[in-house]
Amino acid sequence: MSYRGIRLAMNRPRRRLETPIGASTLLLGFEQPVRISRAGRTPDTLVSVYCGPTTTPAVGEHGGRFSGIEVLMTPWAAFTLFGTPQHELVNRTVDPDTLPHSLGSPLGELAAALAALPGWADRFGLLDEVLTRWREAGTPSSDRVARAWSLLVRTGGAIPVPRLAEEVGWSVRHLENRFREQIGLGPKAAARVLRLQRARRLLAQGQSAAETAALCGFYDQAHLSGEFKAMTGCTPREFTQARRLPAQVSPAADRLSGEATSLVLPARPDDWSGPGAHFSKTRRIG
Repeated sequence: MSYRGIRLAMNRPRRRLETPIGASTLLLGFEQPVRISRAGRTPDTLVSVYCGPTTTPAVGEHGGRFSGIEVLMTPWAAFTLFGTPQHELVNRTVDPDTLPHSLGSPLGELAAALAALPGWADRFGLLDEVLTRWREAGTPSSDRVARAWSLLVRTGGAIPVPRLAEEVGWSVRHLENRFREQIGLGPKAAARVLRLQRARRLLAQGQSAAETAALCGFYDQAHLSGEFKAMTGCTPREFTQARRLPAQVSPAADRLSGEATSLVLPARPDDWSGPGAHFSKTRRIG
């Protein structure tokens, strides 16, 4: 589990394309709302947001000033915190207070308490305490689901599903059912996201599309391009070229350290009129 504090000050609204990642997201907004759009769904405008696993891109927009803490967690950890079957939340954004949880008080109150503290170290300390209590009181997740997820992540989505089921001692059908409950996506869909994630990383490091397709287990370059377009809304070449534009640097930080996950839309150097910063902390859970 990791989280980062965000404080942005700009002289105009900002739009950012977010691509699927192998994580669920809890955004605890301090004041300003964010508008999230995804093809086929009505846009959501929320101050705090929970987003489950995704296989399609989303565009997040805000008015130019934004602050809060973004918590990234493995999907099975999200199942522990919220106790909701994660397949109900795939490709959705919701107000986290509409989901069951064991905190005993609204998450909006937690966000307000975090905002009232004087600095990021204090906020991260409080979040450590709350997440520990929340996890201990939450719905237990399956150790075998966590192990299967770890194997998928470790192999970049390359391990065949029958072998994955064999590794954890379940039938393929039972693995699929438990994955849908606690991860949200079935193992095959989860593997697609993780392969795409690895492909984005390799392309950002300078690998060619042909080399990336071979390394990530795609049939060929056309297969990579089709999957990339379906899950990001652009081709590998378009994404790579856009990542090289000047505005794709900090403070437009990616959601995962060392990963190519986001594109600022549109991006102009003179958008910035004040301080913009991200403050990060990584913490293991489970």
